[in-house]
Amino acid sequence: MLSTLFVVLFALGAPVAASNSSIVCVSGKCLQGSSNTTLGVTLSASDVANSVLLLPGQYTATTNLEFVHDLLTSSHATLSPHLGFGNSLTAALPLNVAVDPGLAIYPQTLYSGQAAFSSLPSAPVSNNSTPLTAESMVVSSSVWVALSFGSNGRVVFWDSVPDTSQLPLRSTGAMSLLDMQSSTCSTPCASSGTCSASGTCACAPGFNGTSCETCAAGFFGPTCQACPAGCSECDEGIAGTGRCLPPPVANPLSACNCLNGECAPDGSCACNPGYTTAANGTACAKCASGFFATSNGDCKVCALGCASCADGTGNCLTCGPHFSQDQNDATKCTTVPTTAGGAPCLDGSFSSDGTTCTACSATCNTCSGPTSNDCTFCPQTHYLTNNGSCVSASSTGVCDGSNLIADNNKGKCDTCGAKCTTCEIASFSVASMVNQLKCTGCLKGTVLSGGQCIDSCPTGTFLSPKDNVTCTACDASCSTCSGSPTTCLTCPSNQLTLNGKCVSTCPSNTSSASGACLACHPDCATCSGPSFTQCASCPSSRPVLTSGRCLPTCSKVEFFDTTSSTCQPCDASCSSCSGSGPSNCLACTNVSQVLRGGACTAATCNSSTSVVPGLGVCLSDLVVVTSIAANNGTIPAPTKPLSATGPAPLTWWKTLLITLGSLGSLGGAVFAKTSWRRRLLRFGEKLFGHKASRRALPPQLPITTNDVKSEAIKSMKMRNVEEARHHNEMEKMQLFGAYEYTWAGSTRSSRPPSSVSGHSRAPSALPSLGGWRDRDLTAVADQVSRASMYSQVTGEPRNAPEPRQPVKKNLLAGLARYPSTVSSRSY
Repeated sequence: MLSTLFVVLFALGAPVAASNSSIVCVSGKCLQGSSNTTLGVTLSASDVANSVLLLPGQYTATTNLEFVHDLLTSSHATLSPHLGFGNSLTAALPLNVAVDPGLAIYPQTLYSGQAAFSSLPSAPVSNNSTPLTAESMVVSSSVWVALSFGSNGRVVFWDSVPDTSQLPLRSTGAMSLLDMQSSTCSTPCASSGTCSASGTCACAPGFNGTSCETCAAGFFGPTCQACPAGCSECDEGIAGTGRCLPPPVANPLSACNCLNGECAPDGSCACNPGYTTAANGTACAKCASGFFATSNGDCKVCALGCASCADGTGNCLTCGPHFSQDQNDATKCTTVPTTAGGAPCLDGSFSSDGTTCTACSATCNTCSGPTSNDCTFCPQTHYLTNNGSCVSASSTGVCDGSNLIADNNKGKCDTCGAKCTTCEIASFSVASMVNQLKCTGCLKGTVLSGGQCIDSCPTGTFLSPKDNVTCTACDASCSTCSGSPTTCLTCPSNQLTLNGKCVSTCPSNTSSASGACLACHPDCATCSGPSFTQCASCPSSRPVLTSGRCLPTCSKVEFFDTTSSTCQPCDASCSSCSGSGPSNCLACTNVSQVLRGGACTAATCNSSTSVVPGLGVCLSDLVVVTSIAANNGTIPAPTKPLSATGPAPLTWWKTLLITLGSLGSLGGAVFAKTSWRRRLLRFGEKLFGHKASRRALPPQLPITTNDVKSEAIKSMKMRNVEEARHHNEMEKMQLFGAYEYTWAGSTRSSRPPSSVSGHSRAPSALPSLGGWRDRDLTAVADQVSRASMYSQVTGEPRNAPEPRQPVKKNLLAGLARYPSTVSSRSY
């Protein structure tokens, strides 16, 4: 069953190439290179050349790389989920990439190759196994998978495995799938149910209950099989026998307030012969006129000629026409012959006018008129009815045209009795007695036993399923039975019933209660009762015994110890395990460790990557970075969290590059058309000794300002700031170094210490900086040096002193502080 189901459930993905060049990302980190990993979703856009493989995780506006963020927010973005990731279809933030509830397996390590996926089963599977070929597998969140590894037995996995060869038990045998369920159900499901992703138990056919622990209506036994065909109701339930129970009575007597009769579909009541409505309104509750109530509740007909008689005794209270009370027998009335002309008519004749006698009908022995058919006595083998006619009786004593029985003693047709709708006297003759009658039909709600209609079958008999009326004797091996003579309900000699048979002791998978062996719940191996909370020991498919229940697995951080048959804690380094100690881990607790031979060891991730959460493998292990990939394949993260408000501002060096690039492109555009003409014109001027004309000057760039004076002012201000900083530094050096320079000679003498310590010095002969600022701007062209390129481009002074250019001494004649013999000096 299980193998068939999981073969159907496992869907295969599309074949994959041996290696694909791509960008593989987790939240906050990407690598570019070659990868054969086939899990997650592929993010692409029509206006972007490269696609991105997003591994499981949550991608938000603050954790994504810039280009991933741009892709996810692009209007052209599309997501292509790999097999098992069908829930991740919308490219929007936040994006949660997660495997669908179920199990994905891969034929190669590191989640590579053609994947196969099985979602959670919608119904429980039987305890069979499905062989699997997998070198890696992904277990979705809140799902556990039970696998077997040959002789190692049953092992439960809660985490993904990137390489099954690193498991502590991989070498013990072939891998097979036993079971797979969600762990979200607050109360674990019984073996007849499976926990779904929604956190509820999905039951197998025939089972019911919050945990699928009971049989649905109409099902019985440990496997909850359907009641027998033709059985409107059976002994149902987990501990039920499946025997048919009497069907409910259609139109019961109580439905029409009817005591001895039949309820019609319209709600009316048709009374049995001899009954009528009582004074309290109950239909068919008292004897009709001409009948009396016996001690057992039957309504019997009064004797011949008696119009009414007393209940209990049957003594005649009133006699009918042409009858008088018998002086010797109070139950009888004797006939009074009719007369004609004062003389009584002979037997067989009557007088209706008192003058002549008329012959009675041939069916009458005697009659009293007013017609010849108004019989008072009937011939032998004929019996008088309440309407005065004589009828014959069948061989079973039933009066013709009715359900009444012939009474030889009364010579009348009498009733069968209470609750009895039909009756008969076997081998009826004129010598038969009415007390020999046997009921053959009963009112609804009663059963036929020993020729009587009673409320239930007596001990040692059962209700025949053939007509649901007749009680049939049980077999001698049973004290009581049901459904058939040999299906025992109770047994003699202190024996116990087991599945309808009598046994001396109950087998191990049952419990005894009330003289019967009750089968254990299918969750249990042995039990103290039929409930799924009364297990004493557990089967291998549900080995964990806790609080009387057998469960399929311990908690995630525990393993099942077969020696003690208890759950034991995993080592602290294991997030799940198959045994004790640090060498039996199935996954690692520390996110910086990976599984190696069943032990958790420190991960050696490359390219500044880490272990991918939930996958147990380094991101660098999933991507082979090519030699041409920049930064060892690492795509850097943004310097600050991304926001959806717009692009980040440009840094100063980006602005500089853009500006210089713009100048170069504009200048190139200007000189492209004129440079050869300018060079030709200047060549002619030189050839004939002419001065350079303006036509030979370089063309002005479009970005150059026409206000030369304002540009010069700006340049001068920046230069003054730079020179002031330089002179300030020089003065500090002279103060602390105590050096003096003589312009007329080459000797240098030290200042007296007192001048240094007393901070006394001659006033500086340097011209004031204000003099530089007050200079005529027309002399700017005579300056030896200009502001640096940095200052010209950015408009800001340099932080370091400007390099100085050598100048001739005559340019420094006004600087009286220094000797005039110095030929050159750096400023």
